[in-house]
Amino acid sequence: MIILIIATLILIGNWILEYRRHSRKVAAIPIRIHVNGTRGKSSVTRLIAAGLRAGNVKTVAKITGTQPRVVLSDGREAAIIRLQGANIIEQKYIFRYAATQNPDAIVIECMAVNPVFQWITERKFVKSTISVITNCRPDHLDQMGSTVQSVTMSLSNTIPKNGVCFTAENQQFGILKKIADQRNCKIHKILPTDVTDEEMSKFSHIEHKDNVQLALAVCAEAGVSREIALKGMQEATPDPGALKKYIIPDRDKDIHFYNVFAANDPESTVYIYNLITKNLVDAETFVILNSRADRLFRSQQLIDALEEVDYDYLLLTGEIVDKVIDYAHSKGISKDRVFAMGQPLPEDVYNKVWELAKTEAHVLGIGNIAGEVNYGAQLVAHFKHKQEKLNKGAGRG
Repeated sequence: MIILIIATLILIGNWILEYRRHSRKVAAIPIRIHVNGTRGKSSVTRLIAAGLRAGNVKTVAKITGTQPRVVLSDGREAAIIRLQGANIIEQKYIFRYAATQNPDAIVIECMAVNPVFQWITERKFVKSTISVITNCRPDHLDQMGSTVQSVTMSLSNTIPKNGVCFTAENQQFGILKKIADQRNCKIHKILPTDVTDEEMSKFSHIEHKDNVQLALAVCAEAGVSREIALKGMQEATPDPGALKKYIIPDRDKDIHFYNVFAANDPESTVYIYNLITKNLVDAETFVILNSRADRLFRSQQLIDALEEVDYDYLLLTGEIVDKVIDYAHSKGISKDRVFAMGQPLPEDVYNKVWELAKTEAHVLGIGNIAGEVNYGAQLVAHFKHKQEKLNKGAGRG
């Protein structure tokens, strides 16, 4: 018993010393930016870091999104290798590394979903001086509650005491402001009013004005001018999950593929679908919905969301297409419009699109990019490769 007590005391003492060491490393970085929200966290994290770097603010960033990454102070990236899955303790090790670089700022994406873990991440690991909440939308309802209000309350766990918070959320802003006021945190609602279409056209991918305006506001708070920050953002490497378009001129047809996998909640998916298709004339639209075995509910949500948009064909890929197609039929989607593909060679999916298309097809990949064999990522890579291959062929001709 005495040995057990001594061992317990040693363990507790170790925890206290380790926490104090971590707190010193955190305090050594004067600007600490914690990015949370339903959608756009990875993109906003990258945009802020790029804007700060352009303004000569030495910055380390950590992205949790499609591919976990640390963005070094010179813009180079290092992969994060997880041997046992994601764990919020990872944030502590990021600070341990960042402290060795003596940065002026760290921009770190929140990797927690559970409200308790979000609270711990902010209060114990990050201790942010600037909070960012991109938006509050119904997602991860199994962990954050069944309503958008409960999701908002969960996300508000990263609003710091005596700090400043920036958000592009409009509908749930009242909840965020109430909590910010309770924590003596100054909160700003950012609207994309002064970002022009010309400025957006200079990005190498399809970026959202909300994300850019939000990042510009944070950079301004850190002392970087709009012009310098925006130029840095336009030249930065986008997140692998960023919305990109691949155009494939194949024989007498044009196939346009959009990687929309990062927007896998219903509201964001519908928003991006409408953004892409609003100006299309005499073009067919395809949706490739990729499903994971442990995300049937999300696939069903996306089927429900598709009732709000007008599309021609739905291709189901991934691990549980039999269940998803049954649900699609139960929602009244006719059998001649939906196809259960499963996980064939990506070329088979491409050929199915080509066969169904008349002259111009716009194809949106939605749902889960990952899964047991990362089939969504394979589809993106294949369409990208098709574009590169055909473009090279045209160049040789």
